[in-house]
Amino acid sequence: MDQEIKLFGGTSNPALTLKVCDYLGTQPGKILAKTFSDGEIQVEIGENIRGRDVFVIQSTSTPVNDNLMQLLIIMDAMRRASAERVTAVIPYYGYSRQDRKVKPRVPITAKLVADLITVAGANRVVSMDLHAGQIQGYFNIPVDNIFAAPILLKYIESNLRDDLVIISPDAGGVERARAFAKRLDASLAIIDKRREAPNISQAMNIIGEVKGKTAIILDDMVDTAGTLTQAAVALKDRGAGGIHACCTHPVLSGPSIERIEASPIDSLVVTNTIPLSDKAKDCRKIIVLSIAELLGETIKRSHNSHSVSTLFV
Repeated sequence: MDQEIKLFGGTSNPALTLKVCDYLGTQPGKILAKTFSDGEIQVEIGENIRGRDVFVIQSTSTPVNDNLMQLLIIMDAMRRASAERVTAVIPYYGYSRQDRKVKPRVPITAKLVADLITVAGANRVVSMDLHAGQIQGYFNIPVDNIFAAPILLKYIESNLRDDLVIISPDAGGVERARAFAKRLDASLAIIDKRREAPNISQAMNIIGEVKGKTAIILDDMVDTAGTLTQAAVALKDRGAGGIHACCTHPVLSGPSIERIEASPIDSLVVTNTIPLSDKAKDCRKIIVLSIAELLGETIKRSHNSHSVSTLFV
């Protein structure tokens, strides 16, 4: 495989890049990424990639703008180095929450970033658990939106099997929660909330029966953990026997760790699409699952033109 495929990693998540390379039995491509004294990003590809099928792994997580700009510059360098095909592997797609106009005079940044990635030279995109499925339609190139569901389901089945109820923290997550509930033969409940401002929400009501059950709050990401912890308090007040949470992307910004530690949540299960901060690593409630094998298999199948969707049947 090393003679046919080249896998490079940006600086956002080097540990994940190494794990994916281990799965594929290859070495990460040589790349030098540094900045000038004014913060301008400089990239140099350290080996020949002419005619190669090239993949670059880079989550656009914090620092979001730096990591996004670095991804664009890396792909531009690859295109100018005559790579046969450039695939942007973006485990966490930043700016995805602004995916539509919810009021006048606001941008649609998910579309803007899609245009930037395409113009920079991407021929294909691989991402995981996009915040909204329609973001795939913002691209005019193929997009593989893969899911952490197999990894999270395996953990739940092995560790949390007592009278489960899957909780959607808002109406937008009902489809995801219903799919998990069906696979786990569990019941379903929904948190009715009202968002007053960005990163500020208030849990209002619980639709469904949770008393005496093990509740699993399911979401695609946890940012400031306001929604998550308020939902946990509401579930506790309604008599839930145990409260756990699962998410794909541990953004965990601002006061998130303090909120999680002070909340009635027993555990927060996340994946390594985004590396944890030092503070998050010290939180004993957070459990990290690896997506490296799933991502590596997706890359292998994409390279060999095999089905990716069969991974999630």
